[in-house]
Amino acid sequence: MATIDNFNFAGKRALIRVDFNVPLNDQFEVTDNTRIVAAMPTIKKILADGDSVVLMSHLGRPKNGPEDKYSLRHIVPAIENALGSSVIFGGDCVGDEAFSITSSMKPGDLVLLENLRFYKEETKGDDAFAEKLSKHGDVYVNDAFGTAHRAHASTTIVANYFSDKMFGYLLAAEVENATKVLNSAERPFTAIIGGAKVSSKIEVITNMLSSIDHLIIGGGMAYTFIKAQGGKIGSSLVEDDYLETAISILKAADEKGVKIHLPIDSTIADAFSNDANTQEVLSAEIPDNWMGLDVGTKAIESYREIIRASKTILWNGPLGVFEMEKFATGTKALGLMIAEATENGAYSLVGGGDSVAAAKQFGLAEKVSYVSTGGGALLEFLEGKTLPGVAAILA
Repeated sequence: MATIDNFNFAGKRALIRVDFNVPLNDQFEVTDNTRIVAAMPTIKKILADGDSVVLMSHLGRPKNGPEDKYSLRHIVPAIENALGSSVIFGGDCVGDEAFSITSSMKPGDLVLLENLRFYKEETKGDDAFAEKLSKHGDVYVNDAFGTAHRAHASTTIVANYFSDKMFGYLLAAEVENATKVLNSAERPFTAIIGGAKVSSKIEVITNMLSSIDHLIIGGGMAYTFIKAQGGKIGSSLVEDDYLETAISILKAADEKGVKIHLPIDSTIADAFSNDANTQEVLSAEIPDNWMGLDVGTKAIESYREIIRASKTILWNGPLGVFEMEKFATGTKALGLMIAEATENGAYSLVGGGDSVAAAKQFGLAEKVSYVSTGGGALLEFLEGKTLPGVAAILA
């Protein structure tokens, strides 16, 4: 794997694709700098080698060209704080001003280009746009795992214009950890797949059935499986179009010797609200007009021994609506179990936006083996797909 450790950056401008798609509040302040901090080892290493650095990223989903609320100038203070030195804002990503700035950089300078998605050519993977971006650097470094599954101009096409192209530390670590889970996991291997919809996780589940021993299914998607087996789920979230798919997954798991664990009981509510009335019932006996919003006490206890005995754990998706305190119990308990198993020697990978958010919310991010910065990218990797951003470096 070609990483920045294998290259001498002295006298070279490094064009780095980072994923600084970070949340901002109403005052345009960064509220979670995880992705910025995660990119710092790569940036600092290159700067220490005596090179200058040009950063490019997207922010949000601007639809009609430049919009101030999506300007990367808002995140300059957060980058400077993490870096410990000043940042030059490029004002554009392919305009004359930006090229004037990047062509006159001195060793140690860091320039942040404007939001790539202010140009539709970025998401279209436009070759001419990619060529323009390539003029900002002598070396290309991709450190944006969060966008590695997109064949965009800055993540994939631009690599064609560099003879020297490589992975940054973050992207290399993401690929290494995801590959470890897919190809060389120590057994027993337990995957926890949660979230709202079966449809968004089918390929992950089917691809992983050959390598896991236990599959804990949580979140709203569990009720599709429960209904498929004849259970009564009240007004819980369900995908009726995927009932047969759920049955086929259960059958495939049985054939491969994988034990699937659906929540024995659920915390149910009479409204989707933290102020709703709640009770615990068996997950297959939810009354009409009530919905399952978290796993119940029996379900939590049934997971404890499974997690404790596991040597490898993948956590992708919460067990309930953890954003509401009343329905966070199952997800928090699971996170604590995974942290305990990790402390006792298990390898744990947490990936997917909601899982990562939950791990942080409950103070567990530092107590697992690895927290992935990629949501869709990690899912596609676990589905067995080749990520365009990774393939472009290896080509």
